[in-house]
Parts: sequence; C-alpha cells; structure tokens
Amino acid sequence: MTDHVPVVLPDAAGLHRAAELLRAGSVVAFPTETVYGLGAHAFSEKAVAEIYRLKNRPSWNPLIVHVPSVGEARRLAAVWPAVADDLAARFWPGPLTLVVRRAPHLTVAGAANDTIAIRVPAHDVALRLLEAAGLPLAAPSANRSEGLSPTTAEHVVRGLPDVPLVLDGGACRWGIESTVLDVTGDTPRLLRPGALSLRAIREVTGRVALPDEVADGAERPSPGMGKRHYAPRARLLLADEISQVERTFVLAEPVGLLALEGEPAQDTEILGADPEHYAADLYAALHRLDDRGVATIIVQRPPATEEWLAVHDRLNRAAAR
Repeated sequence: MTDHVPVVLPDAAGLHRAAELLRAGSVVAFPTETVYGLGAHAFSEKAVAEIYRLKNRPSWNPLIVHVPSVGEARRLAAVWPAVADDLAARFWPGPLTLVVRRAPHLTVAGAANDTIAIRVPAHDVALRLLEAAGLPLAAPSANRSEGLSPTTAEHVVRGLPDVPLVLDGGACRWGIESTVLDVTGDTPRLLRPGALSLRAIREVTGRVALPDEVADGAERPSPGMGKRHYAPRARLLLADEISQVERTFVLAEPVGLLALEGEPAQDTEILGADPEHYAADLYAALHRLDDRGVATIIVQRPPATEEWLAVHDRLNRAAAR
C-alpha cells in the first residue's frame, strides 16, 4: 500500500511532516470523522489548484474549508448570523458544514456567489493537523471526482496514487460526508444531506428548506450537488427487491449485492436496517465489492423515510448515468 504514497501515523513526526507540506503549498490527505479529506491551504491559489488537479474536479464544484474553532470560522465570514452561533454551539466540532457570506478580503476558496462553506471537524487528527499547520484547510474528499469517498487510508492510496502524503487515522466513524446547511437567508436551507440528521438540525432552527435541483456545470454553493457522484467503478442499480433488477436488466457479470438483510454470501454485503450504521459502512462496502471485481452492484433500496435521506442521496447519485 505504501510503495508509492507515504502513509504515516499521525504522531508528532507525521503531523510535522504534513504541516510542512501544507505550508509549502502542497496537499495532504487526512482523516475526519466523516471521510478522508484532501487538504490544502484554503487561500493559496497554487494549493487549491493542486486539489482540483489531483481530483480532476470540475471548477464549478466548490470546497469546504476546515478550521479548528468557531472563532476561526467567524473570521472567514462577512456576516455571521445568530443561527450560525446556535448551530455551532450545538454541533461543532462535528459533521455539519455551514454556508455563510464570505469575508470580502478572501479569495480562492468559496463559491462564485460570494459564499463560503465552513466546518470544525470532530476528529483528533484533523484538529491537531489544523493546529500544527496554522492554516484553514480546504478539504474535499480524498478521491477522484465522482468516485467513492474514502473512509480508510488504503482507499485514499488506491484512488489518488499521486497524493504526496496520507495521515492514517484508521476508519472514519460516520463514513458519510457532512450535512451542508446554507444560513445566508431567512430560513436555513439544506444543500446536502449528510451525517447530521435533519431532525437534529430542526431542534435548533425550526423550519429547514429542502435543496433545489442544480444542473451540472452551474455554479453552486456546496459540494456534493452534481447529478453523478459517490459512484463505484461497477455499475450501480437500485431496486426495491433484488429479483426485480434481475428480471428487468441484462446484467454484466459478476454481480454484487448490497442488502438490508439476508444471509452473508460471496459478493453480498449485508448492512442492516439502522440508517446510521448503514451509512457508516456504505462506502466501505462499495469499495469491497469494487475490489472483488464485480461489474454490477444491485442495491436494495432503503426505506423511504427522512432518517434515510442522506443514504438515498448518495445511492441515487451513485446510480446516475
């Protein structure tokens, strides 16, 4: 795994090495509680360009900036609304990204509509790296654009063999990206469902508006809004029942199955009916099926309830063509 990409422990030496790379305008992959991120100095044009180059990321897809504290987040904002303080007090550090108006002196990171997406990660390695580097870090998922997000250092190495350094912090706890909430308007608007549930957010904000559809190629305020995203190498098909797909499609062999329940078998992943545990292992299970060389992955569609909103979002984008 480490023949070409240095994978190091996040000890003092590893963090020092990573911080030096970041301050020199390079990139480093590091763990967060959601997925592994590809970090770079958020306000260095050279460093941010390297993120886009390595990921082959389209220019219309903005980045999330990671900072170590609410105070650092406020310094990046032109306006910091009261609801942002309420949400930060409840959920930061944690898997919530807030979109606010960007401070006018800042360039490079942020969306074309003068907003910036910010979060304080809840992972000891990420926080120690932010402290060691002394920089705000733009950090999308550490994978090629549209591909499966990495939840282990090994996933990063396989997906981005040219990354200069990976800090290995083990498997990510949540296994799915942060929830992104736009707080620039009168009513907070969900831009991307994620690890933090809508129910938890509503306990703080009351009403939350749901996201609008945005065409690929159009500027957007949040990552993760492209039609096709989070996709394995294999073709992914969704169905209420596995047999429904087998009757409807001529399937490329071999076939892998991703189900809520059933008996474990070769090329079958059983993730269970709890949405949090399902989400935590979703990308890892799809990575495992890809690694086995399956050509088609049939996914049993989870229940159509709000608790499963983030999982449905990821699966629908992974299945898009």
